[in-house]
Amino acid sequence: MTAITSLRGGAIDAIRSADLDRKTELAQESANRWFARRISLRSPLDAPLPERPGRPEKPLLVPPTQVEKRSLHTVPGRIALLHAIAHIELNAVDLALDIVARFASAHVPNSFFDGWMQVAFEEAKHFRMVRKRLNDLGADYGDLPAHDGLWQAAHSTRNDLTARLAVVPLILEARGLDVTPALQAKMRETGDLESAAVLDVIYNDEKGHVAVGAKWFRFLCAREKRDPARTFQELVRANFRGPLKAPFNDVARAEAGLTPSFYRALTSTSQS
Repeated sequence: MTAITSLRGGAIDAIRSADLDRKTELAQESANRWFARRISLRSPLDAPLPERPGRPEKPLLVPPTQVEKRSLHTVPGRIALLHAIAHIELNAVDLALDIVARFASAHVPNSFFDGWMQVAFEEAKHFRMVRKRLNDLGADYGDLPAHDGLWQAAHSTRNDLTARLAVVPLILEARGLDVTPALQAKMRETGDLESAAVLDVIYNDEKGHVAVGAKWFRFLCAREKRDPARTFQELVRANFRGPLKAPFNDVARAEAGLTPSFYRALTSTSQS
């Protein structure tokens, strides 16, 4: 493990790493040192933030339309789903680290960085859990193609912290709250209780991640005297392509501080 110069430095080193074991280890070690207040927020020795996170040669990145969908009633289908989830969790590690590194000079309290390093720590845990489950099924992360939509969506908000919070935790992570319960049920139905248990951990943690996003989004809106729901809608229209897809897990979203007044106006008119 290389020396961690600061929280921003540790986050950048983790983002840059193409070795995924090292990436997740650096993310968690940086978080632990920051929680113990053993490192500073920034240092002149920090490496520059890369345009893209480090990645191994595989998986091959393809457009979302080329990622094959398969039945969860087959082992290859469950592997395909778990592979897609592993890819989402890996991107989530880098996105949580990126918000810390990119906005380390922003005018926010230290508790902002506490929240996002907790998210980074848990996303690293999720990636490892899903990867281990893939290994149990005779597969590994990188065996199948994956798409690059998550990083592209986040990259468009790289210069605006409020927009980044709107798009990453309040759209992309909140989507996980909508779709995961049905996936958990399908995994149980097929008898794959081990995969269902992994999804349970992810689902419960993701509520907290959306809550961190909602808390700081509301904080920034309050400071700028902007209406949170209206600001969310303006930022989403400017930075996110397409309507938000129903059905929504309104209860889990509301528990995390994301009420329907935020997202109902952005849904496609075709919803039933």
